[in-house]
Order: sequence, then C-alpha cells, then structure tokens
Amino acid sequence: MADKLEPRAAVADEAAEIAALLATSWRENYAELLGGYRTELLVGEYCGVGRISAETSAARAGDGWLGWLVARTDGELVGAAAGGITTIGSGEIYTLCIASAHSGKGIAGALVRAATEQQRARGATEQSVGVYGSGDPAFGFFTRHGFAPVGPGHHPAEGVAPSDGSPPLVRIRREI
Repeated sequence: MADKLEPRAAVADEAAEIAALLATSWRENYAELLGGYRTELLVGEYCGVGRISAETSAARAGDGWLGWLVARTDGELVGAAAGGITTIGSGEIYTLCIASAHSGKGIAGALVRAATEQQRARGATEQSVGVYGSGDPAFGFFTRHGFAPVGPGHHPAEGVAPSDGSPPLVRIRREI
C-alpha cells in the first residue's frame, strides 16, 4: 500500500536525494529547451548536495527562504519544491521537481499547495514562479493552477536574458 502523500519539510539527510531528483528533472525537462550546456550550468549551480544540504538546514531561517518541501511515496522521494517570500505580500516558488515516473499523480499540485500555505501564513497574497515562456514544460501545469503571464510581452524575471538564443526566464503570477 502506498504511503499517504503529505508534503513535509525536508531534513538534511535528504539533500543528496533532492539534488539527484532536481538534476535529473532539469536534464529530462530542459536540455532540449535550454540546450545541454546551459542546462548543465544550471545543474552545477543549483543541484549540488552541499548547497541543498545548507538549504535544508536553513529552513525557517527567514521568510526569503522557507526551505525545501518533499513528497515521498512507498519510501521513495518523488517530488520536491522550494519557495519563499520575495517582497511584502509576494511569495515565489523557486523550484518544483517531480520524478518522471510519478508525473500526473497529483504530487506537483500537493507540493504547490504546501508551498502556498507556507507563504500565505507569512502574509503572501500573490505568488509567482519563473518559467521559460510558453514552451517551458512546467508552463501548462502552472497556468492550470491559475498563474498567468505578467503584462504584455511577459516581463522577464530578474537576471539577464541569455545570449545563446535559449529562452529568457519570465515571471508568471497568481493571487493566493
């Protein structure tokens, strides 16, 4: 019988599993869209076990970083998400990844709901996420959950658009 799916705060011992899931998810979902080189740069920057270990121990360190949330079923890590409060009243989902074998089983929705509740509890009334435009594999999921592009032309998220021709990160938002 499968475990009841209840997202919870990650613990430091899960850092390696989170790092592996995040790296695999980015490679499976973004290598074609962003190119292998850019994807590997992002994996190198954000998927290190040391970084994620520090981030799990920093949970509840402040509103800007609310920590990693994880979902397990039958003991297996099947999803992870992280978010925080970016400005007064505004939350953001920084990352969301689901094991491909468990896609479409409600795990992503459960993690987003958990992150949303964390952010609401800290006064957020709106929430954003960065995606690589309408071609992003996550774009459909987030728009089905009420997120919409910000203004005409989809204002770029913070940072500089890449010069390699891959799509820029854009911010989509919803009220929560």
